[in-house]
Amino acid sequence: MSMTVQQNALELTQAIRKAQAAPSFDPRFASLEKSTFSQSSSPTSGLTYYDLEAGAKLLFPVLTPLRNSIPRVSGKGGVQAAWRAITAINSNGVRIGVSGGNRGAVAAVTTKDFVAAYKGIGIETSVDFEAQYAGQNFDDIRALAAQTGLESLMIGEEAMILGGNTSMSLGATATPTLAASTSGGALATGTLSVICVALTLDGLMNSSVVAGVQASITRTNADASVDTFGGGAAQKSANATVAVTGPSGSVTASVATSRGSFGYAWYWGAAGSETLGAITTINSVAITANAAGTQTAASLPSADWSSNSLAFDGLLTQALLPGSGANVVVQPTGFAGAGTPLTADGSGGVVEIEAVLEANWDLYRLSPDEVWVSSQEANNISKKILAGGASGAQRFIFDAKQDAIGGGVMVTTYKNKYSLAGAKSLDIKIHPNMPPGTMLFLTRKLPYPLANVGNVVQVRTRQDYYQIEWPLRARRYEYGVYADQVLQHFFPPSMSVITNIGNG
Repeated sequence: MSMTVQQNALELTQAIRKAQAAPSFDPRFASLEKSTFSQSSSPTSGLTYYDLEAGAKLLFPVLTPLRNSIPRVSGKGGVQAAWRAITAINSNGVRIGVSGGNRGAVAAVTTKDFVAAYKGIGIETSVDFEAQYAGQNFDDIRALAAQTGLESLMIGEEAMILGGNTSMSLGATATPTLAASTSGGALATGTLSVICVALTLDGLMNSSVVAGVQASITRTNADASVDTFGGGAAQKSANATVAVTGPSGSVTASVATSRGSFGYAWYWGAAGSETLGAITTINSVAITANAAGTQTAASLPSADWSSNSLAFDGLLTQALLPGSGANVVVQPTGFAGAGTPLTADGSGGVVEIEAVLEANWDLYRLSPDEVWVSSQEANNISKKILAGGASGAQRFIFDAKQDAIGGGVMVTTYKNKYSLAGAKSLDIKIHPNMPPGTMLFLTRKLPYPLANVGNVVQVRTRQDYYQIEWPLRARRYEYGVYADQVLQHFFPPSMSVITNIGNG
C-alpha cells in the first residue's frame, strides 16, 4: 500500500471522528433529533404492552378452623333444635348399702331440656354486564362473584360459631371509676368526663377508634327489605368525672366486668362532649391525651343493642350464659390500663390454665382437648412457660445445620395432668377471631360411657349451603349464597373460658 493511500485512509478516519464529535445541525435533519416512538413513562399510555397476568390473585385469608372441624348434620324441620339430657345420676347422694332382705333407696336423676332456634345466614354478590364484558380473556367474573360470596359467608359463619350472640344482653355498662395523676400524660388542667360502652365479640370485631362503635344497625338488603338488629354494643354507662392537673396529667379508668363482654369502648372529654379515644380488651384504660376519634358518646342510643336477633349463639355465648355450667374465670382488674396477665407457676406451667384444668376434672371428670387463643395469648403462654422453667422441666434440642441455628420457641401443647388416662396433651390453637385477653377450652369427646353423644358440638342444618342465581331484574347478574342452621353444644359444662386477661 502506497504512502498516499495510507495517508488518505488516516485523513478519512480523522474526518469521521470529527464529524461524530460535532454532529451536523443542518435544519433539514432537525426532525431526526427525536425518535418517532419512545418508551412511555406510564404503563397505561403510549404504544406500550400492558403485562397483566390473566386471572385475579385472591390475596385474602379464608380462615375457618372451627367451621372446618365441627361436624354438620341435617335437621328434620321445625323452628328449633331441641334435645334433652340427663346431667346427673344419684343426684340426691343415696348410700348404696342395704339391710338384709330389704330393697335399696331410690336414686334421683337430674335432667335438663335444651332448645336452639334455627337462623338463616346469607350474603349477596353481583356482576353487572359491563364488568362481565370487560373481564373477558382476563377472568371469569361471574364465577369469582359466586366464589367470593361463599367464602365471605364462611368467614362470617366462623365468627358467629365462635361468638354469635342472640340470647345474652349485656344491659347497661357500669359507671367508670376514675383516678387522676399529675404525671404520665399530656392532659391539661380541667375536669375530665369518661363514659364506657361494653362490647360483645361481634361489637369488638366491627369497632375501631377511627370508624366508631356500631350500636343499632339498620341494613337495607338486596331486595330492598330492611333489617334492624344489634351491633354488639351495650347501653352506654353514666359519665364519671375527675379533676385533672396539667399540663402532664393522666387518668386511669376502670369498670366492673360484665359477663359476655370482650371489649370496652372509652369516650372522654368535656361533659356532654365525650369522644371515642380507645377500645380495650380489658375492663380498664390509661388516658394520657385527648381522644383521637370522632364518634361522640352522645351519638349512641340510650339502649342496649348488644344482642343480634339474626344470629345464633356461638360457643363463647353458650359457655357464658347463666346456668350453662361452664367454668368461667374473669381476671381481676389489677392495675388500671394494664390488667392482670397470666401467671407462671415456676414449674413450667401457667397458674390460670392449671386451675381451669383441675376444675374440669374435679367437677365433671373431663380433660379438655384444645384451647383457642389469640396471637397475644399464644405468645404470653409461651413466655410464661419458658420463664417458669427454672426447675428444668423443659428440655430443648438444638439442631444446627451449616453453622446456622434458627431462633424462636413456640409452645403448641400444654401437658394436662388431670386425666384418668394419665398426662394428656392440650393443643394450643390460634383463632383469627379470638380477641386478646380471652381463652376458650373445648372438649371434643365426652369420656362418659354410652353417653349417646356422637358429636359434643355440631352444626345442625335445616338447609345446608345453597346458591341462587336470581332472575334478571337489571343488567347485572345477582347471586345469593345461604344456609339455615344452628350451633348445638350438647354439654356446655365441658367448655371453660378465661377472660379479661392483661397483656404480659
